[in-house]
Amino acid sequence: MSAELDDLDKRILAELQRDASQSLDEIARKTGSSKTPVWNRIRKLRAAGVIRNYTVLLDEYELGLEACFFVLVRTSSHEAEWQAAFLRAVRARPEVMEAHRLAGDIDYILKVRVANARAYDRFYQSLIADVSIFNVTALLSMEEIKFTTEIPLEQMKG
Repeated sequence: MSAELDDLDKRILAELQRDASQSLDEIARKTGSSKTPVWNRIRKLRAAGVIRNYTVLLDEYELGLEACFFVLVRTSSHEAEWQAAFLRAVRARPEVMEAHRLAGDIDYILKVRVANARAYDRFYQSLIADVSIFNVTALLSMEEIKFTTEIPLEQMKG
């Protein structure tokens, strides 16, 4: 189900995406509304599941996690048992920031954040010890060109 959002909902969500630590007064001022309607809208959006949770974004480099690898996984096994074991292994590893099942020649792509190549190798060795993988290709990101967690609300109808 797709949520129906009006312009005020979109403005509120845009502000929350930019900085969820803003006060209701700040959000109301920036969206051209007042505190009570903003609070009611936020509660409604949370109840509808549009707002899943609030979080803090940390700086990976400041924390010593300077290496970002995109790991392309191909499997020769497509049985439910293998898939369940692979998903358990991936979900159990905190280094995996994202994991996607793909259409096409590559079955899965993982975004893995670690300190360096040696830490990636430990991750890789641990993964293949837990689950049999036909082929793995690791691509080191040399530079992050763009990163955002903001959903482009202006593309939504309504």
